[in-house]
Amino acid sequence: MGNSYAGQLKTTRFEEVLHNSIEASLRSNSLVPRPVFSQLYLEAEQQLSALEGGGRVDNEEEEEEGEGALEQSCPPNPYQLHPPPEGSCTTDGFCQAGKDLRLVSISSEAIDVPAGFLLVGAKSPSLPDHLLVCAVDKRFLPDDNGHNALLGFSGNCVGCGKKGFCYFTEFSNHINLKLTTQPKKQKHLKYYLIRNAQGALTKGPLICWKGSEFRSRQMPAGAGSSSLFLPLESAGLPAPFPSDPGPGVNPSIPLGALQAGPASDHPALTAAVGPAVFNGKDSPKHQPPVKNHLSAVPRPSALGILANAGPPKKRHKGWSAESPSAADGGYPQGGGNRAKCESAGLTCVPQVGLVGPASVAFPVVASGEPVSVPDNLLKICQAKPVIFKGHGNFPYLCGNLNDVVVSPLLYTCYQNSQSISRAYEQYGASTVQPISEETQLLLTVYYLVQLAADQVPLMEDLEQIFLRSWRESHLTEIRQYQQAPPQPFPPTPSAVAPVTSAQLPWLAGLAASSCNNSVHVIECAYSLAEGLSEMFRLLIEGKLAKTNYVVIICACRSPAIDSCIAVTGKYQARILSESLLTPAEYQKEVNYELVTGKVDSLGAFFSTLCPEGDIDILLDKFHQENQGHSSSSLTASSVTKSAPLDVGGAPACTSSHLEGHRIRPFQLAVAQKLLSHVCSIADSSTQNLDLGSFEKVDFLICIPPSEVTYQQTLFHVWHSGVLLELGLEKEHVTKQRVEQYVLKLDAEAQTKFKVFLQNSFQNPHTLFVLIHDHAHWDLVSSAVHNLYSQSDPSVGLVDRLLNCKEVKEAPNIVTLHVTSFPYALQTQHTLISPYNEIHWPASYSNGVDLYPENKKYFGLSEFIESTLSGHSLPLLRYDSSFEAMVTALGKRFPRLHSAVIRTFVLVQHYAAALMAVSGLSHMKSYTSVETLEITQNLLNAPKQCPCGHGLMVLLRVPCSPLAAVAYERLAHVRARLALEEHFEIILGNPSSGISIGKHFLKQLKMWQKIEDAEWRPQTYLELEGLPCILIFSGMDPHGESLPRSLRYCDLRLINSSCLVRTALEQELGLAASFVSSEAPLEKGARPEALESDAEKLSSTDNEDEELVTEGSTSEKRSPVKRERSRSHDSASSSLSSKASSSAPGSEPSAQPAGPSQGEQARSPQPCGPSEEGRAPGERQRARAAVARGPPSVISRHSPALAPQPDPGLKSCQRSIQGSVPSSSSQLSSSGSSSSSTAAPAGPLVLQAAQCSVTRACRQPPVVFLPKLVYDVVTSTDSSGLPKAASLLPSPAVMWASSFRPLLSKTMTSTEQSLYYRQWTVPRPSHMDYGNRAEGRVDGFHPRRLLLSGPPQIGKTGAYLQFLSILSRMLIRLTEVDVYDEEESNIHLRDEADWHYLQLTDPWPDLELFKKLPFDYTIHDPKYQDASLICSHHQRIKSELYESTLHAFAFSYSMLGEEIQLHFIIPKSKEHHFVFSQPGGQLESMRLPLVTDKSQEYIKSPTFTPTTGRHEHGLFNLYHAMDGASHLHVLVVKEYEMAIYKKYWPNHIMLVLPSIFNSAGVGAAHFLIKELSYHNLELERNRQEELGIKPQDIWPFIVISDDSCVMWNVVDMDGGGGERSREFSWTERNVSLKHIMQHIEAAPNITHYALIGLRKWSSKTGSREVREPFSRCHVHDFIILNVDLTQNVQYNQNRFMCDDVDFNLRVHSAGLLLCRFNRFSVMKKQIAVGGHRSFHITSKVSGNPMAVVPSQYICAPDSKHTFLAAPAQLLLEKFLQHHSHRFFPLSLKNHGHPVLSVDCYLNLGSQISVCYVSSRPHSLNISCSDFMFSGLLLYLCDSFVGAGFLKKFHFLKGATLCVICQDRNSLRQTVVRLELEDEWQFRLRDEFQTANAKEDRPLFFLTGRHI
Repeated sequence: MGNSYAGQLKTTRFEEVLHNSIEASLRSNSLVPRPVFSQLYLEAEQQLSALEGGGRVDNEEEEEEGEGALEQSCPPNPYQLHPPPEGSCTTDGFCQAGKDLRLVSISSEAIDVPAGFLLVGAKSPSLPDHLLVCAVDKRFLPDDNGHNALLGFSGNCVGCGKKGFCYFTEFSNHINLKLTTQPKKQKHLKYYLIRNAQGALTKGPLICWKGSEFRSRQMPAGAGSSSLFLPLESAGLPAPFPSDPGPGVNPSIPLGALQAGPASDHPALTAAVGPAVFNGKDSPKHQPPVKNHLSAVPRPSALGILANAGPPKKRHKGWSAESPSAADGGYPQGGGNRAKCESAGLTCVPQVGLVGPASVAFPVVASGEPVSVPDNLLKICQAKPVIFKGHGNFPYLCGNLNDVVVSPLLYTCYQNSQSISRAYEQYGASTVQPISEETQLLLTVYYLVQLAADQVPLMEDLEQIFLRSWRESHLTEIRQYQQAPPQPFPPTPSAVAPVTSAQLPWLAGLAASSCNNSVHVIECAYSLAEGLSEMFRLLIEGKLAKTNYVVIICACRSPAIDSCIAVTGKYQARILSESLLTPAEYQKEVNYELVTGKVDSLGAFFSTLCPEGDIDILLDKFHQENQGHSSSSLTASSVTKSAPLDVGGAPACTSSHLEGHRIRPFQLAVAQKLLSHVCSIADSSTQNLDLGSFEKVDFLICIPPSEVTYQQTLFHVWHSGVLLELGLEKEHVTKQRVEQYVLKLDAEAQTKFKVFLQNSFQNPHTLFVLIHDHAHWDLVSSAVHNLYSQSDPSVGLVDRLLNCKEVKEAPNIVTLHVTSFPYALQTQHTLISPYNEIHWPASYSNGVDLYPENKKYFGLSEFIESTLSGHSLPLLRYDSSFEAMVTALGKRFPRLHSAVIRTFVLVQHYAAALMAVSGLSHMKSYTSVETLEITQNLLNAPKQCPCGHGLMVLLRVPCSPLAAVAYERLAHVRARLALEEHFEIILGNPSSGISIGKHFLKQLKMWQKIEDAEWRPQTYLELEGLPCILIFSGMDPHGESLPRSLRYCDLRLINSSCLVRTALEQELGLAASFVSSEAPLEKGARPEALESDAEKLSSTDNEDEELVTEGSTSEKRSPVKRERSRSHDSASSSLSSKASSSAPGSEPSAQPAGPSQGEQARSPQPCGPSEEGRAPGERQRARAAVARGPPSVISRHSPALAPQPDPGLKSCQRSIQGSVPSSSSQLSSSGSSSSSTAAPAGPLVLQAAQCSVTRACRQPPVVFLPKLVYDVVTSTDSSGLPKAASLLPSPAVMWASSFRPLLSKTMTSTEQSLYYRQWTVPRPSHMDYGNRAEGRVDGFHPRRLLLSGPPQIGKTGAYLQFLSILSRMLIRLTEVDVYDEEESNIHLRDEADWHYLQLTDPWPDLELFKKLPFDYTIHDPKYQDASLICSHHQRIKSELYESTLHAFAFSYSMLGEEIQLHFIIPKSKEHHFVFSQPGGQLESMRLPLVTDKSQEYIKSPTFTPTTGRHEHGLFNLYHAMDGASHLHVLVVKEYEMAIYKKYWPNHIMLVLPSIFNSAGVGAAHFLIKELSYHNLELERNRQEELGIKPQDIWPFIVISDDSCVMWNVVDMDGGGGERSREFSWTERNVSLKHIMQHIEAAPNITHYALIGLRKWSSKTGSREVREPFSRCHVHDFIILNVDLTQNVQYNQNRFMCDDVDFNLRVHSAGLLLCRFNRFSVMKKQIAVGGHRSFHITSKVSGNPMAVVPSQYICAPDSKHTFLAAPAQLLLEKFLQHHSHRFFPLSLKNHGHPVLSVDCYLNLGSQISVCYVSSRPHSLNISCSDFMFSGLLLYLCDSFVGAGFLKKFHFLKGATLCVICQDRNSLRQTVVRLELEDEWQFRLRDEFQTANAKEDRPLFFLTGRHI
């Protein structure tokens, strides 16, 4: 049947539709055919052809998704593949005959193509990167316009040559496409194949299935395939419901709710986040992608008008017998009449609606009519319908309002999706329009249609769909806008008609028709009121029994629409209505049901379940039968091993006792990160934290009002020793003393907090750290508390205390928030800067274990990982039989809250399980496999340990009244079964402590060796090893840590309707723990199924052997083998993953678990409470190892190692065998054993039992979740991000916009924080709501930090460690290691005239001072190894040497244009400088006047040259200057500029030119001095214009080392009068401000060239301080007069001793050097940087040889290894260590020094030098009596002449060393100075520094005196 459309009548079209309808009805199990006429005539062919001619988006992915991805909208049955013929090949890419069909393999082969056939490429889902080559008859392929393809298929296999395939299904099977959907040629035949120029077969153009496929997509075809779901994945944008995770599908939008109400937090496990999970099974491979945009892109626009354009050419899919046909009844045709076809779930659109707007025909009716809610609605419906307001007006409801719930959530969702995010405003408002209301509603219908029966709609999913739809519908415009040249008007959107309100009801009905009535659409003519009335009528009549959602549309109000959506499905309505309750309302509702006795009906129902009568009757009967004698098998079994209490006689269990407080590497790393952040706050320019002013640390830890958490925190603080370390307490800290440091945030907190604030106010020099632990709890604003002051006083307490004005403004309080769930503190309004967040570090980076520890953390991600395939037993499970029971009872008792029902069912299960384990085996039928496993392990575990250690079962019951009910009921059951001494039941309530029975108290004391009669456990950690059920109540956990013996975390009762990320993660955080990583972790952990029957053990001997080998020998023989899991042990899990319809008793259940034999064999294993317990950060466990009951073990492996059987254990085993006689037949052998052979004959050796605590160290607990929560937690999106992470982060916040990007799995914690900071805002009740800073820096609180890390990982230990190291750091700041060395060479000092000046003179007298002799000797201890400078005190005679004057000009070209100095000046310091204009050219640095007497500032600018000490240098002079204004400049090298700027952003920096990068300190001093003189000249010129004399400008600068830490002053007490030799003195610390202002105030100060201080030493004696001033060398901290020293330069080449060299030159120039001996400077010892920065290495790369100083020089032109170091450094280092090679006569010959002209070079301590200056008018010592042993001429200038040298006398054999820049200068110098007259030279006496030529070596010439 051909199909040419052009210009023909519709006869062929009619035949085609008829053909399809008949075919469909044949394939369907329904007898009603597809309505033919509605397909045929509701069509607009013109638009279709126009559209086909229009712009088509060629996109492979789009096409591929097009058909196949549309397959099912309700969870359908997956396509069943026919099994391949026996022996055929099933490899992907090959045909069944085994021939390769892949294009890459056969592209160059010759392929026989029959006439009329074409080669095409088929895509296989399993080989996305390959095309398979097929030969297809071209008549069955479309033409270029997508038309004229015959129906059906005809093709050949090009591999094996088989011909004549007439069905594409048959052909797809043959070529192994392995499809999960109906095979369809339109989907899988993708490309024509063509030969290229080389003759190779390549991929050609796409096959254009456009026309036919387009029409087929319009069909509302059956099988739930809503053909309207057209995915558009152009440009890789994700479809809202990706089917296969294919290219471009990355649906990881966070699924957060719009409202705090948990309603929106429901997991709708749609394909929007990867494959959904239906009942624990993976969903069918293809989920229906919803059409993403229906308004502005070509194809979807046609939807409105062409929504039924035509059937597919050949309907292979969707009409299977299982699926309902699209309409169960025909459409009655009635011209323009409105006919209702309720059976079809669709209200037909009146024909007029297609022509014009409905409003023409019908007047708009006001929505004022009230709608009456029927009285008996709840009784009939068995659930309260939840009505979500949608668009437009919503009518009033009256009548029985209690039976319906109305919510604005959907309305809010629609509104949010209407507001275009700022991120998209760049495209222009007129170009990019928000998504239309019609499209929103249509997408909502599509979304509801594809929800599975056990799924609940999630608003976040809808938001995600809207966002994607909007982005994709505007993709064209956005691209156009980005690429188009500028235009006066933005390009108009494509002129395609969007969905109109008239088409909307029809399209919605069409979509809903495919889902078996789960969605019902009602169209109203006038207002929503009639639709709601209609819905209530249908509900009462029971016609919506199978309907989950009713969509009511009123489209008459053109152009707007009114809509609402009612959720009528019992399951969905119950969950949604309960999720809308706040926690307070939830508690109130449950309380009401308990108090009013509503639950009695539930109890009555339970009593009818058991055929033998009520459980209580059975319990009483059992109690009477067993009263007085313990005949219960369980009791008997424990008696044989001695009752748990009488453990005295039993062998003691080697328990791992409480380890001492130990800090793990992770905690230390986090503590250091915290310290680093505190330091960076202190170092920042804001001066918000003044660390230097604090002397000690104090702290207060605020915790939620939980007694257990309070005691646990006290315990941590007590045992950490932090109080002693901080000096807050002396030895023997009592617990009462510790209590003042921990604050429980309850009603009494305010008083204690006031004391804390008072302390902080009274102790400004103490740094108070306010630690807010569990900081995500109680974020309620105090404003809310003020509004509802009658509410709980603890509400809003955190805000009232921690955010009070006093805390925020106190400069000595740092607030540290600590939490595992920081999301609510990461909003747009947060007070915490992102820079002040500290995240727990990842343990792995690039596969490297960063912090190797013997315990590994096991948290949420590891639990989720255990559920993935390939793991033997998941640690996260759900209980399907429990869920089924709850669902059934929910329908029976619609008025009871599901929390009540769930609690009663679970308690009933526990009761039945306890009875079953106690001998009433028929009760197994009334419990679930999971509960039975828990109780068996609980009761049998104590028998595995000689001490009776057991395991803990955590039963989480959030609602306290329900917890009390559960406690009473379980305690009653336990008492009737006589199990009171077998396990304890503990009711854990936040407000009260722990209460346990005397029997168990005695056990705990004995295990923990506690003598104290008054002792009671106060934390759960102290329950280590106690067999117990802990009923843990409270709406939220408050950070309580659980012991390592926790084996099961039963979370089946958590509030599953409130799905928020914080709530979910904190519930699952209860199970987080540390597992011992010594044993290799199994891929999945296994529950310990106690083998209660011994037969089973012999049936799996292979595995037993492996375990025996592993266990009994691993201590000695290791490596430990990987234990195999046992399939029957996972029965509970596998059953719980499916619907367990069979009776639990008959399943191959995991019997109660005991330890694996391997573990038992390890008898020395420690067992018992370890104090580490699971304290935060110290809990340890290992993955569950299969735990076996008292096992029989085949001994043939290592009989020598197997211990002898214990008779007690044998009898114990027998009794267990007897206890469950019925079970042996039900237990299957291990499916995972490699083979199950019969046990060999031989003696059975019993291994020593091993206790549960020991096992617990190596296995994490098993967690049971509600099904709904399980599905959310385990499902992931296509990027691998768990869906739970995409939920709304916290109920206290909301999303800022629906238009938010995707959260990604690869995001780090920091990136997640930034994401939440951008995309979440606090709700009005949140304490941060009023902080409107929106990310501005000034909105953050400067002293507030946030530490986040996974639950139970050790945050408490980390922050306590932080307090310790913070305290140590402050002590380090106040107690710095300083140099404490006595002055050297004191004996050389002349004692004669010490009393030149008076003892108490504050300042030197200039005239007297001039008469003081200069002390040439260096006394600084750092130069004790330097050459002595001779001065001959006996012959001191000041004498002026006149020399021959040579013309000499010293040009400072280096400061000219060639070189630029760079200043880095913070804004806050700009006032120190003069600029040509604000922000203009820097002109000078301001200098004060000599006459200024102000005490407010320091006159002298301070320069600190520094290198390599950005972390250790002491640059903050703020405190030293007592806050006085001062100018401080750091002088740094260019390459270090960035790092110094980062560390010291608020400091002025002078950056040396890059040529000085390798220079020494001399260069820095040289430039500082030259710059300062240049600046002095500039300032004189500038201020001269203001009338100030040049000599009045302050000429001094300070040059300070970067290690000066403190300054001291000596106070004199001259007891015996002014001239007396007797005096006393004391030394005290003073500020630098005091010293500087004293010196600057000295009279005649401008006459001094250099002023310095003494270096501090504790050994300073009276002789050093009795003379107040000395004329001698000054070092380290000098005050330099740049005016007087204008002509004396620092040597810019020097690395060492440049200050000594400079001092000598200043003195020889006749200038005064004065040292104030009463002032001293302390210098910090810094082991890095400074002169240590210079490392001398070989220039040859890869030469590891150490270079010694003797190698620093070499002969010229030799093949010596050159060194990578400056020539000057090599010279100075060589002379320091090896100058005796040049001056052999001078060695230890201090009477005959070396004459050094114009420079001082250190020749080592054994050689003395005599310094003389060649300058005219120099001041030198008299040398006439000296006989010198050597002469050193270093780079001598023209002042040194032959005549000058002839005045000095040398010993015979004295040596000369001349040093010049090059060999040429060397020769010229020898000639110019006529050296050859008196000195003898040899060729071999020439040397150079070991530098390469390009490094400009220095050259030496040595000679001997004749």
